[in-house]
Amino acid sequence: MTTPAPLQEVPQVPQPANLFRQVVPPIILPVFLASADGTVVATALPAIAATFGEVEHLSWIVVANLIASTVAAPAYGRLGDTFGRRRMMVIALCIFMTASGLCAFAPSFGLLLGARVLQGLGGGGLMTLAQALVGENVPPRQRGSYQGYLSANIVAGSTIGPVMGGFLTQAWGWHSVFLAYLPIGAVALLLVARLPPGVRGSRSGGFDLFGMVLLTGFVVPLLLTVSQLQRLNRAALPGFGALLLLTGAGLAALLWQQKRASSPLLALPLLRIPSFWRSDVMGACSGASLTAMMTFLPIYLQVVTGASPAQSGLLLIPLTGAVSSGSVLTGWLISRTGRTAIFPAVGLAITAVTLVGLAIWAPSLSQGQLSWLLALGGLTQGSSMITAQITVQAVVSPRQLGTAAASVQLSRSLGSAFGAAVAGAVLFGLLAATNPDTANLFFETVRHGPGVLDSLAPVRHAEVQREIAGAFRGVFLTVACFSCTIVACAATLTVRRL
Repeated sequence: MTTPAPLQEVPQVPQPANLFRQVVPPIILPVFLASADGTVVATALPAIAATFGEVEHLSWIVVANLIASTVAAPAYGRLGDTFGRRRMMVIALCIFMTASGLCAFAPSFGLLLGARVLQGLGGGGLMTLAQALVGENVPPRQRGSYQGYLSANIVAGSTIGPVMGGFLTQAWGWHSVFLAYLPIGAVALLLVARLPPGVRGSRSGGFDLFGMVLLTGFVVPLLLTVSQLQRLNRAALPGFGALLLLTGAGLAALLWQQKRASSPLLALPLLRIPSFWRSDVMGACSGASLTAMMTFLPIYLQVVTGASPAQSGLLLIPLTGAVSSGSVLTGWLISRTGRTAIFPAVGLAITAVTLVGLAIWAPSLSQGQLSWLLALGGLTQGSSMITAQITVQAVVSPRQLGTAAASVQLSRSLGSAFGAAVAGAVLFGLLAATNPDTANLFFETVRHGPGVLDSLAPVRHAEVQREIAGAFRGVFLTVACFSCTIVACAATLTVRRL
């Protein structure tokens, strides 16, 4: 375990009476912006396509932003530890808001794409720095409640995003989606200025710019590789193999450089702490589970159960509400009892059982029964990410809080991409093995919506529904495996209470 900072270096913590008012408002809005960004913009993509065309490259509006924010997260963690997390939060918000304005007024698709990359470079710091600011300003025993507020806000932002994006796009056009960030960001800047300065580390080592370049060289082919998993076939194998080799070479170069850098971007020595790397794995599996479910459940509800797009959104509210409530409840329990590992160890076991139940009984359940069974698993699923963040902050010194928070955030981002890709690969693979024609129909349904199936004869339509429902058993079991991995990591954490 790393050596704690000397007593005089520990940041001054606000008085308990002012703690909530001083800490929560400044971090809630940046977290909301970061969590809502991807889903808000996704609903505006058809309108963007109508303006610029470039339909075949449209997904890069989301993917380029994701890559930039993933790479930026560890950089902000390191810079926040060095120059102060409050200062870096201000810088991240300014970059995010400037890029949002550029997105709104972009005259071409290329400039819009470049502005989205810049927006990701700003947004990548919002979540990481918010997590670190909680660790900096809140005593260890009380961090559970505050991390619970953050986790609930993350889920809320992701859930509200599509609704807000759709409303803004329909009412005022896609430009308003980006303009809406500006007043929220301005309020966030005013609130962040109220935070105490906090502690700073040594500036003697400089910033590892080469490490950030190599991290980009690893993340980009990695995300491209996992995206290929969903439609992997014999013709795609050479390209997939080349991407896999490129990813491996990028990782090897990154690790080599990080071991020799005087001030590395990634704190690899922290991975020698058992509780640290287990928490990173928990963060990755948590992101993988939630992203896989939120990506494919709307399709399941619409194709298999016959729900409309609006109904599928309503049916997912119990799940997202339960994940948020579970995060808050877990935080409250951690603050009251000091125990940490027990909650995901037990909670994710319950989640895994509900997912196995879905794999067995989902086709025979009504829409309401399916929705509430998902909510039961979501309530206990909310315990994993918050425990991971609290644990990594408990095993590092105050000067490394940003690096620790960034490590979990990077793991979550990569895990989210991996989880969606693996679940998609399982789903398409099972469909292809069952009926290649159904696999092609389902792929078109994912791209263009459930209306693709409306032209089928009733008998063929029912057959497609049965085959897709059967393939989704594999998705539920895959996500159950992610939950079981979290259980294994939580059960073996060496840091079990604060």
